[in-house]
Amino acid sequence: MTFTLKKTVAMVGMMGAGKTAVGKAVAQILGVPFLDSDSEIEQAANMTIPEIFERDGEPFFRAKETQVITRLLEGPPCILSTGGGAFLADVNRTAISDKGVAVWLDADLDLLWSRVKNKNTRPLLRTENPYDTLKTLFDKRTPIYKLAQVHVQSSPNTSIDDMANRVIVALKTRNDVLESKDQ
Repeated sequence: MTFTLKKTVAMVGMMGAGKTAVGKAVAQILGVPFLDSDSEIEQAANMTIPEIFERDGEPFFRAKETQVITRLLEGPPCILSTGGGAFLADVNRTAISDKGVAVWLDADLDLLWSRVKNKNTRPLLRTENPYDTLKTLFDKRTPIYKLAQVHVQSSPNTSIDDMANRVIVALKTRNDVLESKDQ
C-alpha cells in the first residue's frame, strides 16, 4: 500500500522523545521528505544550537525557530521534526495547526532521562541538576503538548520502526493528513 501525504506532519514533544529518529523512519515509510527545524536553523546560522544559545540567547533562537518552521510549513508536505520548545509558542502551534498536523510523541520522564542524560548537545540541560531541569521542563510542557492533534505513546522497549508504524496508524485515522492508495 502506498500513501499520499496531504499536509506536513510536525513531530512535537520533549527532547529525547524520538522526534528526529521516528520522523526519519515515518518519512522513509511514506516516501516523503524529512526535515528537521533544528538542523535548518544550524545550517542557516552556520552554528550549532548550543552555540546559538550561548552567543545569542534563547529568545533569539526561538525567534529564528519560528521563522524556520513557518518557512518549512509553506513547502511541500513532509515530516518535520521540531525542537522540544517549538510547540510551546502560540505562533508555532497555530502555524502547525493551520498548515499541517502536530503529532505528540509522548514519552515518560524516566524514558526521556535515559535518552538524554549522557548527551552534551542539550543546552537547556546544562545546569547544576539536569534531571531536575528536565523534570521541570516536562511538567511545564506536557499540558501544552497535549494540545497536539495526534497523540502517540512511547514506551521503553518500543523500536524506532514500531514507533513509526504507530504514528502512521494514528495518521491514517485523519483523512485530511494521510490517504491510502492501493498499488
